[in-house]
Amino acid sequence: MNNVWTGIGLRLAATGLFAIMSLFVRMASLEAPVGQIMFWRSAVAILPIVLYLMWRKEFPRALRTKRPWGHLKRSTFGGVSMFLSFVSLAYLPLALATALGFLAPLVVIPIAMVFLRENPGWLVTGATLAGFAGVFLILWPMISTPGLDHETMIGIGAGIAFAITTAFAKTQIKALTTTEPSGTIAFYFAVVCSIGGLLTIPFGWAPISAGNLIWLVSAGLTGGLAHIAMTEALARAPVSTLSAFEYTAMIWAIALDLLVFGVLPAPVSLIGGVVIVAAAALVGFNDQILAFAKRQTAKPAICTDQTGTPAE
Repeated sequence: MNNVWTGIGLRLAATGLFAIMSLFVRMASLEAPVGQIMFWRSAVAILPIVLYLMWRKEFPRALRTKRPWGHLKRSTFGGVSMFLSFVSLAYLPLALATALGFLAPLVVIPIAMVFLRENPGWLVTGATLAGFAGVFLILWPMISTPGLDHETMIGIGAGIAFAITTAFAKTQIKALTTTEPSGTIAFYFAVVCSIGGLLTIPFGWAPISAGNLIWLVSAGLTGGLAHIAMTEALARAPVSTLSAFEYTAMIWAIALDLLVFGVLPAPVSLIGGVVIVAAAALVGFNDQILAFAKRQTAKPAICTDQTGTPAE
């Protein structure tokens, strides 16, 4: 039981670290282009990941792999997803960018229905429709006023594309975890994303000021530590137990928007974000909800006599 509580604590810590990393990315984006941020976020993260593998006495043994193409495929999807996430963070408040990220489990549903002929059931279908309605609510402040905010639209488009690519990246991670340790996956992801970031140099990198260097390095360190905390959490508690705490990311995002920038999304946009998160939670816990409902309906009625006493 102590291990489970430790796992929950580590999962909450990972969620908080990812939220703080997003804050550092947003701060760095005020001066640096996304490709440059991606390089620093990934390259600096290699240090805590290597130290973690050394602490577990798995370095350099953990770097040996029989599935280099699997790592390349996972890291490519993940790298594109990271790039789009950083674009979204550059143009949107943390709360809205975080909410759009929760679309990832929802976009898989219509794809599975069309191409795999799956029938996800009324609860998942309804939650999916609600999630996309949440996107409309987020968009409403922009589309209901004359002249669309060009930068906000870029951020929302990148956020939706981020959710789609994240869905594909997660399938690749799932395939890799059958044979590869989490630390190995995290290491090669950081390496490939660092190379991907370097490839953006011809498109122009900004001179790094002392202040922005702090944001760039901090994004890498917090991102690397978040991956480690996540790995250790999964080693101590079941995924089904930990998944509920993923949604605390919205609390972190709203709090950081308020504390650091002194802003909150428009009320309608905030409601849309909450709708997306709630829809994602319903999809994630669909099996547990249906199992609970089935148990409740299957309970035999207790027969009572006229005095209200259970009959024997």
